[in-house]
Amino acid sequence: MTDWAGEVKDTARISGERRNDRRYGIQLDLRWKLIRRRRVLDSGVGHTIDLSSGGILFDSGRQLPVGLNVELAISWPVLLRDVAPLQLIVSGRIVRGSQSRTAVCMTQHEFRTSGMSAEHRASLANTPRPPSPLYFNNSNSTPYDKYR
Repeated sequence: MTDWAGEVKDTARISGERRNDRRYGIQLDLRWKLIRRRRVLDSGVGHTIDLSSGGILFDSGRQLPVGLNVELAISWPVLLRDVAPLQLIVSGRIVRGSQSRTAVCMTQHEFRTSGMSAEHRASLANTPRPPSPLYFNNSNSTPYDKYR
């Protein structure tokens, strides 16, 4: 195949990989929910196989029906401010599936904080807290004077 300038174009891309978004192979735990008309039809757990900015391939544990909407709650591996666990919440449509692998085209995504683990709460309870920062200019001032 040639383009207008007479150069030969690479036709291998046409038969090979055609996705625009780079995929990242990462395994993260997730919970999934099949949704139809705002009702949860089914739910389960699994893990991601790979993800990109446009979609996610995950192991759902069984074959899920193509065309249905799905919501994924993915456990994110980084804590918010080194304290709060995060979840990536993804809404999308199932576009492919075979055996226990399911491919989802994302329509919406957002990060949400999830509850702290019991271990993390226990470690924070044993950590001494720094003194509260009170601002006094003189003996007649109050802690709220700095806001005036």
